[in-house]
Amino acid sequence: MRHRKKFNHLSRTSSHRKAMLSNMATSLILHKRITTTTAKAKALRSYVEPLITRSKEDTTHSRRMVFSYLQSKEAVTELFREVSTKVAERPGGYTRIIKTGNRLGDNADMCLIELVDYNEHLLASSADAEKKTTGRRRRRKSGGAKEQPEAKVQQKVTQPSTEEVKPAEKEAVVETEEVAVENVTEVETPKVEETKVETEVAATEEEKTEVVATKEEKPEPEAGKADEDDKASDDNTEKKA
Repeated sequence: MRHRKKFNHLSRTSSHRKAMLSNMATSLILHKRITTTTAKAKALRSYVEPLITRSKEDTTHSRRMVFSYLQSKEAVTELFREVSTKVAERPGGYTRIIKTGNRLGDNADMCLIELVDYNEHLLASSADAEKKTTGRRRRRKSGGAKEQPEAKVQQKVTQPSTEEVKPAEKEAVVETEEVAVENVTEVETPKVEETKVETEVAATEEEKTEVVATKEEKPEPEAGKADEDDKASDDNTEKKA
């Protein structure tokens, strides 16, 4: 009786089965994906994944152990140089099985088995999905919503509306304006001081203009009169002498 014996013989002898899995593992390592039946792919997954795990430790012993299974120097060098660096951070699950439907003829269940880290399309799509999900949400500030109504109230007070208001609506508008004025903290001061300063400046300017006009109106002393005055003063001095 075959109790608890789940091993799939694949309808082959032991030597035939080992040779087939060795060749399939070599092809998978060199080409990164192969097409086969689902039963063979599941058997190959349990055969090749322990070899990939052993390739993470690059020693002579590990290389000899892997070579005893693969019997191919090219596959061993590819596994320890290229594949091991790709799967260094992956803790198992190095292969993926994708079903492709049934085969024509015998209607066998076919699939594609590949190394996970060599499918660039799926890696790019997963990276884009992570970027979208890790976006930060921005929160609105609590004080921003309260500041907007105050600004609207100030605009209503400082900018009088030019639209005509119906007499029935005037009372309601007056009440709203009174409430708005109470809420506004800054109150506009009357411009009385500015008007006083302007009047004083205007008066001083007028006085200056009047002084300049009077100076211009005064006639200059004539040259003849000055000469006569000089002669008279000379005569007086001679008489006294």
